[in-house]
Parts: sequence; C-alpha cells; structure tokens
Amino acid sequence: MCRLFALTSRDPVSPMLAIKALDVMKEGHDGSGMGLLLQDLGGPFEEMKEAPILSGIFSEEGIRRLDLFMMDLGFLTKYKISLKVPKKPVEGIPRRDLYLIRAYELPEDWDNLSKDDMAVRLSDIRLKIREMGEEKKDMMVFSFWPDTIMIKEIGDPLLLAGYLGLDRKELKARIIMAQGRQNTNYAIDLYACHPFFIKGYTTMTNGENTAFIPIRDFLTSRGIAAYTGYQSDSEVFAHILHYSLVELGLGIDGYKHVITPLQERDLAVHPNAGFLSHLKRTCRSLIIDGPNCVIGTLPDHSLFMVQDRKKLRPGVVGGKPGLYGFSSEICGLDAVIPDRDKSRDIQPMHLDTAIVGPDRQEVTICRQTEALNLPL
Repeated sequence: MCRLFALTSRDPVSPMLAIKALDVMKEGHDGSGMGLLLQDLGGPFEEMKEAPILSGIFSEEGIRRLDLFMMDLGFLTKYKISLKVPKKPVEGIPRRDLYLIRAYELPEDWDNLSKDDMAVRLSDIRLKIREMGEEKKDMMVFSFWPDTIMIKEIGDPLLLAGYLGLDRKELKARIIMAQGRQNTNYAIDLYACHPFFIKGYTTMTNGENTAFIPIRDFLTSRGIAAYTGYQSDSEVFAHILHYSLVELGLGIDGYKHVITPLQERDLAVHPNAGFLSHLKRTCRSLIIDGPNCVIGTLPDHSLFMVQDRKKLRPGVVGGKPGLYGFSSEICGLDAVIPDRDKSRDIQPMHLDTAIVGPDRQEVTICRQTEALNLPL
C-alpha cells in the first residue's frame, strides 16, 4: 500500500506539513519515492496565476533542447525556482542535473484563445516535451499548467524534502497533495508516481485497480490526446474525473456514479433513476474494481475523497474552518492539525463523496442515494 495526505488551507502553507504527515505514516510506505502537488500557490507565484508553470527533471542537454523548443513556440521565462541539490549524494536518491520549476509568459498569439483551446495547447506541449524526453532520456515533465507545481522523485519523503530544500518560502501553497510510494514494481518509473494531473484535475490513490485494462481501452478510444501514458493503473482515475466533469458535463457528485454505480435495487428508487441507468450502461467500461481510496482536486480548488464499494483502504477527513486534511491514517491528521475537533472527523463510506470547497469552511458529504445536480 501507499500513504496519502492532502491539505487545503485558507492561507499558503509549506509542503513540509504534508511531508510530516507522510513521515508519521511511514509504516504504510517503504520510502521508495514521493509525489508532491502544489496548487493555488502563494509567494512569488501569487501574482502570476495565469502563467503556465513547467515542472520536471532535466539533464543539461535536456534543458538546452527544452529552451530551444519553448523559444520556437514563443514562450519566454517569467520566473523560475532553482532547486540546487547538495554536492554530496544522499543514499537512495538519484543524482539529477536539474529540477525545473519555471513560469512562462504566454506567446502573444495566444491572447485571444478560449480557456478550452488554451487547455488543449498546454496539454499538447506537455505531451510533446514528454515524447522528446522519452526519445533521448533527458527530460521528464510532470505538469505544464498555470498555478501548479508537481515534484516527483525516488527516495524517502523526509530525506527528499531536505535534499531538495522544500521548506523554502517560495513553495507555499493552499492546496498540497503528497503520496509516499510503496514500490510494487521491479523498476520505479516516476511517471507511475502519484499524484496524476490532467488539465486542472488531479487524483492520487491508495489501492489497486484490477479493472485497468478495459478502463484504459475505453479512455484511449475517446480521441483525447491527453488520455495516454498509463505507467500506473491508478492514472485512469484522474482521466475518468476529467472525462466525467468535462466531456460528460457532470458535477463531482456524478463522478462517483461513473466509477462505482449503484446496484440495481438502489438505482431503481433513485430520484434520477433513468439518467443513472443510462450512465451506468454507457460508461460500464469505467467501473473500477478496487480496493481504492481516491483523493482529488478540481480546478476551483475543491478537494475530495471517495472510496470504492470494497472499502478496504483507509481514509479520513478532518480539520477546522480554514484548514482541512485528507489522510490515509488518523495519525497523519494528528501530526498536522492536532487542535481540530476530532469528534467531527469523517471516514467516508462507499456511497460518500467528502468535499471541502474553495472557501475551506466545512466538509460536505454527497451520498449516491441523493438527487444529482444535473447539467441543464
């Protein structure tokens, strides 16, 4: 199993809070790697919310190729953070040339693009850089999106945090997602490390997705270029989220009906029985087979947690107005928000979607037995 921790805060906070939670949950991960997502950024990024930020790992040759590629497209560097690593190597952490966090000025001919067109172009550029890197093994790109930073690396999370200097003030954010890996593969591929990000939607998962093949085949048949990669069977959760909310026009309450539809006896008495029966038939290939606990973010900076029907992976939500945590274990919450009212902690069940909205004031529970907010 892996361990997950996510934080949503009214004020920007350090990613070290989430890394601290991973450390106290260390018995549930083996320190083989960490994935970290920062959104709704503070610090110097506060004033450049529309600037796309490229996050990844590059060799010296890779950065030269990247610079030529981005200049040809009309992108100019607006701001960058250099993660300078110590000269002395740390056992278990690979030696890299450059960890890149760079915000770009948009090309002038992008000024009149719609949000949808811009999303497609940014996604296509990320995919092209990834393709270039896989060809020569000199680039790994994890995200290219406004107000978003993603860091992934092999090694123990706490050691990585010190090695990369993740306590620096420029890296504070209001949304933080962190995963401590347990290596279930013989070789570690950083593209298989959670969280997974697609066009503003993010998920990370503790579990296994035994229905991966039919889900992957359905998604790749949709003609959407960003539905690709799949070094991990969990990456499909992010793509199903995007498909459900963007392509199908559902709300977050509908996502749960796609991945874990109601059983027929419950479906028959649901207020939206006709619609949900049709959804279940047409999206049958997207039904998951766990056990899985999924934590995710939406473009409006809502944070959510869902469980599948098996409910065999732990997950708890708790906090106080202005600061909420989503954790694989209660000890993770205790480490980060010890002064919360613990009697109000929520462990979502298989029909629940637990959500903290962008106002960060309370936890809302959507149950699958309730009426949906359907698109008009």
